[in-house]
Amino acid sequence: MSPVEEAAELLQLFGIASAGDLVSHSPIDGSEIGRVANGNPHSAAESAAEAFQRWRTVPAPRRGELVRSLGEELRRAKPQLARLVTLEAGKIMAESLGEVQEMIDICDFAVGLSRQLHGLTIASERPEHRMMEQWHPLGPVLVISAFNFPVAVWAWNAALALVCGNPVIWKPSEKTPLCAELVMELARRAMAKFGDAPDGLVQVVQGDSSVGESLVDDKRIALVSATGSTAMGRTVGPRVTQRFGRVLLELGGNNSAIVCPSADLKLTERAILFSAVGTAGQRCTTLRRLIVHESIADELVVRLRRSFGQVTIGDPRLPDTLVGPLIDEAAFNAMKAVLGETIERVDAVPGGFYVRPAIVEAAGQEGSVLEETFAPILYVLRYRELDEAIALNNNVPQGLSSSIFTSELREAERFMAASGSDCGIANVNIGTSGAEIGGAFGGEKETGGGRESGSDAWRAYMRRQTNTINYGCDLPLAQGIRFDVAP
Repeated sequence: MSPVEEAAELLQLFGIASAGDLVSHSPIDGSEIGRVANGNPHSAAESAAEAFQRWRTVPAPRRGELVRSLGEELRRAKPQLARLVTLEAGKIMAESLGEVQEMIDICDFAVGLSRQLHGLTIASERPEHRMMEQWHPLGPVLVISAFNFPVAVWAWNAALALVCGNPVIWKPSEKTPLCAELVMELARRAMAKFGDAPDGLVQVVQGDSSVGESLVDDKRIALVSATGSTAMGRTVGPRVTQRFGRVLLELGGNNSAIVCPSADLKLTERAILFSAVGTAGQRCTTLRRLIVHESIADELVVRLRRSFGQVTIGDPRLPDTLVGPLIDEAAFNAMKAVLGETIERVDAVPGGFYVRPAIVEAAGQEGSVLEETFAPILYVLRYRELDEAIALNNNVPQGLSSSIFTSELREAERFMAASGSDCGIANVNIGTSGAEIGGAFGGEKETGGGRESGSDAWRAYMRRQTNTINYGCDLPLAQGIRFDVAP
């Protein structure tokens, strides 16, 4: 079945009409697989603001029931949604199924969280006073997502935002609009079962960057959670903060792994392979720099060249494929601009842009090594001392994910210490990609500083309020201040 026929079958199954000005092309063969209509950002913001007035008063455990229903809908539609992710984003089926599972997992996490949105009771310095903090709903949340995770990033944000009491507007990538339409259909089914969800609670607004800009500038949007390039973040961040909105940025990564002499090379090789070539190198957590001790570098490079050469590249729907296509011609040209004529294009499916993952031994950390080319290029650098390797890890503008492969406890702890990796994620004996939803996800420096998903990332979607209650008859002031007026 062609991508066109398969997409039509999926859209028909969920009652989604293919019509509008925004065209979706499958990276598998470049064919047009559907169309969606452009949305109205102004009306979306207006209806979200109205929905907030009701949704914030719904008890949080009750809000969790809506997210539970969404998780159930995702479980039922997991195979079909994963197929559409593969058709529209080019991921192999195993990764697409994993992405939908992430959505299910964050729904489970958020349901439990809906009964744990608690603050603190704080000791007061004044007698017969109690001090405490509460967390209240923040307001409408805008989620801007990228093509490489066309559904999971929305779920990371939406599940938390909803249980925290906030409506959600989704501006998906123009490259993956059909995935968003299918997810919205599942959300509508969940809201119908919930029964009393206000209109405007969960919306998608399709369109080009001008649609996103309009929403970013709208004062009714309390939080903008944007995932994408550093260039995008440089535009979005100042625009939101200029109007005193809240912004959560998940931007580029230039991730590295340090391989120490004591590393288990068999384990290391497997971890590097997935981290470097998974999703055709189109993850923000993709491994892009390999920093190897000079005593084992030659052996490891030989192993990796053999592994890279054996990777099956082709139609991502086929069970034996490990690397699918780049998203489009622009991605191919970006990779070619770095590799020149050494780029190896694979004749897999006519119309698609399939490439052989590349290993480049770099003399130093400069030029393209400092940039994030969203393609499967792995730079190899060598080091002598661990401090030198950690400095190489840190001396790039980005700070998302990092790893160290070692059997030495001191090396591992040194890497994770305050003077070690400066990234938001620092792993030991696993790759840079494949984060779980239980931990907060995000990075530092040009990665944006945002945190999504697990841990206490929910606090970004709420406003903190400190309360002091006087249950006595006197009025003592803090810091021992006296301000008495004679009778």
